[in-house]
Amino acid sequence: MINQSPFLLYSDGNGNIFEDTSLYAIGREGWDAFPVDVEDWIELPDGGNLYELPGRKGIGIDVNTGEMRLCEKGWAVAAFVPPAHTSLYIAAFETEPGAETLPLFCYTAAGWLDDKFYVTALRIEQDIRQECAGYDDTKIESGAEYLVKAYPDNRLVKHLMENCCNTYNCPAARNFAMGRWECPVPISPACNANCIGCISFQPQEETIQSPQDRLTFKPYAEEIVEFTVPHLETAPFPIISFGQGCEGEPLLMWETMRAAIIEIRKHTQKGNINVNTNGSKPDAVKALCEAGLNSIRVSTNSARKEVYEAYYRPNNYQFEDIVESLKVVNSFGGWTSINYFVFPGMTDCEAEYEALRKLIKETGLKMIQWRNFNIDPDWYLRKIGFNETGELLGVKQFIQLIKDEFPDLKHGYFNPPMERIKGNYETDFAH
Repeated sequence: MINQSPFLLYSDGNGNIFEDTSLYAIGREGWDAFPVDVEDWIELPDGGNLYELPGRKGIGIDVNTGEMRLCEKGWAVAAFVPPAHTSLYIAAFETEPGAETLPLFCYTAAGWLDDKFYVTALRIEQDIRQECAGYDDTKIESGAEYLVKAYPDNRLVKHLMENCCNTYNCPAARNFAMGRWECPVPISPACNANCIGCISFQPQEETIQSPQDRLTFKPYAEEIVEFTVPHLETAPFPIISFGQGCEGEPLLMWETMRAAIIEIRKHTQKGNINVNTNGSKPDAVKALCEAGLNSIRVSTNSARKEVYEAYYRPNNYQFEDIVESLKVVNSFGGWTSINYFVFPGMTDCEAEYEALRKLIKETGLKMIQWRNFNIDPDWYLRKIGFNETGELLGVKQFIQLIKDEFPDLKHGYFNPPMERIKGNYETDFAH
C-alpha cells in the first residue's frame, strides 16, 4: 500500500501523459470533488487504460497549501479499470463550455507515484475470465476460423466471430472462440427501453455514438441450439448467456429463447443457461424458467424507481416489472443477480442504500455484480436531472454495509457457472 496520495495526471492533447507534482490526485462523487484515502488507491490493473478528457481541466489538492485547485497545464486524465474491478471515485475535473460529450467508457480517478499509475478501485471478483493475460490471440484466431467453418450457415456464429470477436474484441466472444466458460448468445435486434447510455444504439440527434453496432437479424432457435449444445458439453465451467451488449432486449424474443432452451435440454443437462435482461416481462421470465432457464441477471442503474426510469426510459413496462422478474426466478430456485451500474455519488447515497436493502429483501437476490458505469458523468447527471447528491457513504463503505447486513449475498462482476452456484461460490475456479 502507498503511504501518500499519488500526483495528478494531465495530457498534452497529443497522447502524452505527465504528472503534476504540485497537485495530489483526488476523486469525484456526483458533482463534487473529494480527497481520497491512500488505502483506496491501487495500482492500475493489467488491462486498464488511460484516457485524456478533452475540454476538461483536472482538479487536485495543492501539495503546499492543501487547497483544491485546477491544473492549468493540459487536459484531465481518467482511467478505464478492467472487468472484475469496481471504481470507487470518478476522475475529478471541471468541464469547459462547449466541450464534447465523452464516449461511453468509465472514467475512474487516476494518479502517478513512484513510477506507477494508480486508480481508485477495488477488486470485487476473483474470477479471471476476462483478464488480458488469459487471452491467446493465436488460439482465438484459429478458434474463430474453425467455428465459422464448422457452422457455415449459422448467422449467429458468423456475427459472434466476425463482429464481436474479430472487430470489437468482445471478451465473451473471445472466450467462446477459445472454447471456454461463458458463451454469448445475442438474440434480439429490438429493445423496449431507450437507455441514455445505450452501447448499441443512439439516435442520430444525440451527441455521442454507440461503440458497437446492434444485431440486425432474428436468430432461429435451431441456429442457437447448433453451437450452444457443443459448448455446454465440452467447455470448462460452461455458461450460455442470452442478452449481450450487441443487441436489444432478449425478452422480446422469449418464444425463440424458450424453444431453444427446451431443445438444448433434450441434448444436454450440463452448464448454466442464463439471460442478461432488463427484466421487463415477468410472464416471459416465468415461461423461460419452466423451460429450463437457470439464472437471470437484471441490469439497473438504481434500486430507486425514479432514478431507474429516468435513465432507462422504458416502453410498456415499469420498474416494478424488473422486481417481479427477480421474484419469479427466485420462486423457481434459480440464481438471481443484478447488473448494478456503480456511479459514485449516486449509488452510495443514503436513499439508494435504503432502496437496495429493500430490493434484496423483497426479491431474495443472490448476487450483486458491481459494474462500472460507462458514461460521461456530467452528461449523465444532466440527462436524468440529478442536482443534489445528499449524504454519501462512499462506494467502499456502501459495499461493506451491504456485505455485513446480507452475509449470504454474493458479490462479483460475472455470471457464475453452475459449479460455483452449487459448490463453493468463493472458489477461484477459472484458474
